[in-house]
Amino acid sequence: MWDYSEKVKEHFFSPRNSGVLEEANGVGDVGSISCGDALRLMLKVDPDNERILEAKFQTFGCGSAIASSSALTEIVIGKTVDEALKVTNQDIADYLDGLPPEKMHCSVMGREALHAAIANYRGEVWSDDHEEGALVCKCFAIDAVLIEETIRANNLSTVEQVTNYTKAGGSCATCHEGIEEILAKVTGERCTAPAAPETKPAATPPINGKPKLTNYQRMRKIEEVIEAVRPQLQRDHGDIEIVEVEGRNIYVKLQGACHGCMMEQATLGGIQSQIAEALGEMVRVLPVSQHKPTGH
Repeated sequence: MWDYSEKVKEHFFSPRNSGVLEEANGVGDVGSISCGDALRLMLKVDPDNERILEAKFQTFGCGSAIASSSALTEIVIGKTVDEALKVTNQDIADYLDGLPPEKMHCSVMGREALHAAIANYRGEVWSDDHEEGALVCKCFAIDAVLIEETIRANNLSTVEQVTNYTKAGGSCATCHEGIEEILAKVTGERCTAPAAPETKPAATPPINGKPKLTNYQRMRKIEEVIEAVRPQLQRDHGDIEIVEVEGRNIYVKLQGACHGCMMEQATLGGIQSQIAEALGEMVRVLPVSQHKPTGH
C-alpha cells in the first residue's frame, strides 16, 4: 500500500466542495471513466473582476483523485482567473503534504481540469483536443503535448516518472519508445553537452517500488480483490468471474444484473483501481468480450 499523508486522508474521507455547482459559468471535463479516472471541475467566476467565487467537483477515481480535486477547489477559490492559471500540479500535491509518486497523475489531472474550466469560462476551445497522429499512449489517450509539458513542469527524466505523472505507458508499454523520444528531446534542450544514455527501465516496472510478485502471488491478490467486491455486486443481483489473466490485462465476466448495466464501465474501472493498488502495478480490467485468444 502507498503511504498517504494525513491531509490526503482528510480530503478523501471529507472532501471539500464535492457536488454540482448549478451557477457555474466555467466547466472543465478531463479523463474518462473507461480509463479509471474522470474529473469535472465547475467554477463560478465573477465577470466583473474575474475572481473565482465558488468551485465544486465531481470525480471518479481513487482516493488520491478525490483528495487532489478537493484540494484544487480550496486552492482556487478566491483567486482571479489569471492567478488560478498559475497553479501547478505540484502546488496541489504540496497542499496535500505530498502524494505518492505513483499518484502524481491525479494532481496533473486537476491542473488540466482547471485549464479546461477557465477556457470554457472564456469561451475558448481547450487546446487539449487530440489531433490525428498526436496520441502517444492510446490506452489512456495521452498525447505528446501533455507528456512534454508534464516533463518540463516537473523535471522528469525516466519513463517510470512519466507514467506516474500522466499514466502514459502504464498499460501495454508499447508507447515506451515514444515516451523515451520525448524525454530525449527535452533532456537535449536542458543540456549543453550530450549526456550518457540512460539505462532503459523494464517494460513493466512495479509502480510503487515493491518487489515483483510471483505469478502465484499476483493471481492470489487479484482473486482477493474480486472476492472482496463480489458481495456488493451480489447484493445488487450481479456477480463477477475472472476468465483470464494475460500480462497486465485481466479479463472478467460480469453476470446477472451487472451484465450490460449502464454502470458496467464504472464498475470495471473501480475494480481496476483496487487491483492496481493491491498489485502495485498498472493493469487493465476488461470484459471477456474484448479477449482475443493468442492460440491458433
